Amino acid sequence: MKLTATITVGKTPQEVYEFWRRLEHLPTFMAHVDDVTVQSDSRSHWRVSAPFGRTLEWDAEVVDDVPGQLLSWKSVDDADIVNAGAVTFATAPKGQGTEVRVTISYDVPGGKLGEALARWAGEEPHQQLDDDLRRFKQVMETGEVVRSEGAPWGKRARHEFPQHAAQPLSDQELVELDLTDPARAEVHA
Repeated sequence: MKLTATITVGKTPQEVYEFWRRLEHLPTFMAHVDDVTVQSDSRSHWRVSAPFGRTLEWDAEVVDDVPGQLLSWKSVDDADIVNAGAVTFATAPKGQGTEVRVTISYDVPGGKLGEALARWAGEEPHQQLDDDLRRFKQVMETGEVVRSEGAPWGKRARHEFPQHAAQPLSDQELVELDLTDPARAEVHA
């Protein structure tokens, strides 16, 4: 299976790359990634949740690393799931942040039958990647995964992404933004 998704993040390519390059950050926005343990500059150990309560693990090796532009990897040794991927970071048109493009390929455990069973269980890989990138954008731009009052518990059954519901700015935040200046207040209204 091959997945590709792109999102624009309101930060520079170097900032976005630096956050992503710290692989231990990935579980903060990737729903199925439970843990990434960095073993060296080029090697890490991954533990992910799979359909039907399974956990899969593997070691990954960085294949290409171009700061601010590219990070690619592949699984090594006896991976529970053979996979490879790349993330590119490019300046968005008109300097509007960074286009983050993710490409992931992996062998689905159980082949076509495993893929069909996962979809039957509500696991749609393309949607999951899009959701992960949306959460990544939120973390990069706001510092956390944001939810609305309409979905305060998110995926309660999996206890994913502990968050608080969206709320108005506190008095302290208003002071920090200096919204007493009419020109600035209009932008945040």
